[in-house]
Amino acid sequence: MDNTQVHSHYVPIGDHGMIGDLNTVALVDLNGAIDFMCFPDFDSPSIFAALLDKEKGGSFRLGPEDRKYKTKQLYLPETNILLTRFLSDDGIGELTDFMPVQELNRGNELVRRVTTVKGSVTYRLVCSPRFNYGRSNHVVHQKNGKEIIFSCPEADLDIRLISNVDINVNKSDAVASFTLKAGESADFILIHTSKNTPEYEHITNWVTKSLKDNIHYWKNWIQQSTYNGRWREIVMRSALTLKLLTSWKHGSLVAAPTFSLPEAIGGGRNWDYRFTWIRDASFSVYCLLRLGYTKEAGSFIDWVEHKCFDLKQKTNLQIMYCMNGDKNIKETVLKSFEGYKKSAPVRIGNAAYKQLQLDIYGELLDAVYLYDREGVQVSYELWQNLSAQIDWLAKNWKKKDDGIWEVRGGKKNFIYSRLMCWVAFDRAIKIANNHSYPFNEDWHKQRDIIFNTIHKDFWNDELQAFVQYSGADVVDAATLMMPLVGFISANDPRWLSTMHLIEQRLVDDFLVYRYHSESGVDGLKGQEGTFSMCTFWFIECLSMAGQLEKARLYFEKMLGYANHLGLYAEQLGFSGEHLGNFPQAFTHLGLISAAINLDKQLNDPGNSID
Repeated sequence: MDNTQVHSHYVPIGDHGMIGDLNTVALVDLNGAIDFMCFPDFDSPSIFAALLDKEKGGSFRLGPEDRKYKTKQLYLPETNILLTRFLSDDGIGELTDFMPVQELNRGNELVRRVTTVKGSVTYRLVCSPRFNYGRSNHVVHQKNGKEIIFSCPEADLDIRLISNVDINVNKSDAVASFTLKAGESADFILIHTSKNTPEYEHITNWVTKSLKDNIHYWKNWIQQSTYNGRWREIVMRSALTLKLLTSWKHGSLVAAPTFSLPEAIGGGRNWDYRFTWIRDASFSVYCLLRLGYTKEAGSFIDWVEHKCFDLKQKTNLQIMYCMNGDKNIKETVLKSFEGYKKSAPVRIGNAAYKQLQLDIYGELLDAVYLYDREGVQVSYELWQNLSAQIDWLAKNWKKKDDGIWEVRGGKKNFIYSRLMCWVAFDRAIKIANNHSYPFNEDWHKQRDIIFNTIHKDFWNDELQAFVQYSGADVVDAATLMMPLVGFISANDPRWLSTMHLIEQRLVDDFLVYRYHSESGVDGLKGQEGTFSMCTFWFIECLSMAGQLEKARLYFEKMLGYANHLGLYAEQLGFSGEHLGNFPQAFTHLGLISAAINLDKQLNDPGNSID
């Protein structure tokens, strides 16, 4: 079988919607198949992962038995309730997928309701869980004609599939075939079985009530937003996406709910993003606060205070943690999966947790500063612990590190790391001054030294630009953060010439590469796509520099690269395909920030181009 045939077996990454319960998520493709789901938590082993191995990964397929149909997929407005519509000559069917959020239900329930709207449609269900990343066998029990239990002793996990139509067992799978006329529905609930698992005596009534309750939950959540500017629908879709990536139990935010979706087809740049990066989560606080979601921002601050035990030690923070705050994120290769379109290796865990990335202090302190500015004063204990971290940084900011892009080609003096160290000292001083907190006067000195160091050691006179690392002759899209964090004016001559060089070297049309991988700085083989988050950074910089017509054009063109539901993966490939883990929190954070800034600039009567 040639590669074209192999690749055709895989649904494109971007052809998916996402549902979730604030514990985990499921990806549903345009044909109604759930082909990715870790269960019961974000960082649990997968039970459905056909997206990473079509044969061994497992899936939950539900759709018309006749393959001759067209599909459309949409979210019910202002919710995370996903609707997949099947259009055929026999009739129209609608599949409603959602996961009741834990704030309303017990959690760990996946609900699927299929309804025939017109005509008469015969449907086929095949539920094929594969436990422990496809490495462990399971047994199947048919409790009655409408309930199947999948048990995997090795994974210590049992799941139940219950329905109001007959389900049968076929080897290790659950299967069903049934016909629904116009107005008829069939319901399916996949549940994590435990001692507290309830009985569902009236499935139809339970699903109907749960659906209504969850629609109200999401609509009420949206109504809490204070944002009423341009592009509100896509901004709030990004906010809903971020909410789905947040743990209800812990308050932490997963960088993406998937692992090892490739940054280039056939390449080895395949990473596990099912963890909480201090950097990503801190940026989320910034965006959520700007949208009016103080509660979610506060939950992350609480996570930092209570889960990151490193704060109580005079040592450096890890760059990432498990969502419950655990520190060990050992990276291993799954030999059980071939990878998306044979893009191997498939990795779980992430060895980057051992890296030194000094920028995380800036992002964290900026988040705490913004949260504190909203009127929620940081506690004495948190201030003491953060102060110890800043004291550590005062002695260590000159170290070479692995940088924001988590390079595996050796540590360097990266400009972005220096920039965010400056932010760390600056925001810590501001927090202290706002409350007359005691702090080490050496912080002033270190902040000013870093400021001068960046202008002296990271400025390339020949290129007339700030460069990626000290002594380099290449630029880095991370430098776009310089005006965004207030280090330099967006109209400073040095910055404008730097942005011009970034546009020359890293921008293709308007899409931005984070750096040139052929420079060898990351120590990895192969190419990658444009980095969507960096594109939104570039747009925000243009907006701040007063180039509003260009910024607005690029922003609206970038919206055209979202998938059919307004979701983004980490990167965009040569032909505009979504690459990397999906959906990525960082990209949606970038979209929200760019939209808010651009809307603000356009609202200025002197700047408006409407």
